[in-house]
Amino acid sequence: MTSRQPTFVLVRPQMGENIGAAARAMLNFGLDRMRLVAPRDGWPNGRAVAMASGAGRVLDAAMLHDDLAGALSDQHFVFATTARARGLTKPVFTPEAAMERARDLIGEGRKVAVLFGPERAGLENADIAQANAIVSVPVNPEFPSLNLAQCVLLTAYEWRRQDAPAAPETLELAGTEPATGEEVDRLARHYEERLEEAGFFFPATKAEGMKLNLRNLWSRMPLTRADVQILHGALRQMVGWKERG
Repeated sequence: MTSRQPTFVLVRPQMGENIGAAARAMLNFGLDRMRLVAPRDGWPNGRAVAMASGAGRVLDAAMLHDDLAGALSDQHFVFATTARARGLTKPVFTPEAAMERARDLIGEGRKVAVLFGPERAGLENADIAQANAIVSVPVNPEFPSLNLAQCVLLTAYEWRRQDAPAAPETLELAGTEPATGEEVDRLARHYEERLEEAGFFFPATKAEGMKLNLRNLWSRMPLTRADVQILHGALRQMVGWKERG
């Protein structure tokens, strides 16, 4: 894993299963720096290992601290996650903006931590007072509660997007290639010829408009070479079946 990443600090987590799920969420998005502050059921925790499901190395490397101040003693900038207004004067970031800021800070050589509170009530104001900024998730105000692992996953996802941007849409070609303009033109002419023979373009006054619409249809479709071959074959089979009949 890259050393240029934030540290995720779980403050007084209550259930081993949630610690394991958080580790799994972190590793999903390339993060492996976890710190634990006074976990309720002690540490190590067998339930956390079971839930981590392949992300045990995150737990193996997790640092255990008795208090939050100790967990943050070597950090330069700290974000605290919360879904509720706390009445504290601090800059408030969305998860996306927070991870963008984290990337910039880490790029400058600074160490960044993100705090996640216990499952039942989240971080206390005393915890948030030790942070430089707040990360507020725009959740449903009528049901603002997020599971610990959900919050970790959401933040880790935003980090991954900042660190390794993904194209918003890609096309899985499944072993084929996009059809060329020539191949699409040949397909269009094949259909026009056969439809012409079948009397499809009627009345004659509308024929050119109908052909234009068909050409436009082919151009709108992201056809692959395999698609073109299937469409040629299907038309030949229908024409052959008609002639045999």
